[in-house]
Amino acid sequence: MPYQQSAYPAAAGAPLSPNDEKTWSLAAHLLCLVGGFVAPLIIWLVFKGRGPFLEHHAKEALNFQITVMIAWVVTIITAFILIGFVLMLVVLPWMIVMPIIAAVKASSGEWYRYPLTIRFVN
Repeated sequence: MPYQQSAYPAAAGAPLSPNDEKTWSLAAHLLCLVGGFVAPLIIWLVFKGRGPFLEHHAKEALNFQITVMIAWVVTIITAFILIGFVLMLVVLPWMIVMPIIAAVKASSGEWYRYPLTIRFVN
């Protein structure tokens, strides 16, 4: 049986314009509010290597969402000893307000980093 060559890997897409990078960076942050970690993950995977600004913001949004998930797990576990209800009052506004702030910064072209966020994806 003859040796079959595998297909060439897909070529990376063309670099995005600065406006497109800002738009997709904004989307990575705002879609977190409805799509959790899935939205920034998809944006990061689809546009990886097509612009450093977008890649930075998509990774920041993804790291923030993973940190929020961990915070919710801790909140739910500690709810049984009533501390979780206090944590809920902190985590809920944090997970809503921070992506909005990040989206505003991204739309104005700033390289924003979420505070109190574990950097899982570098």
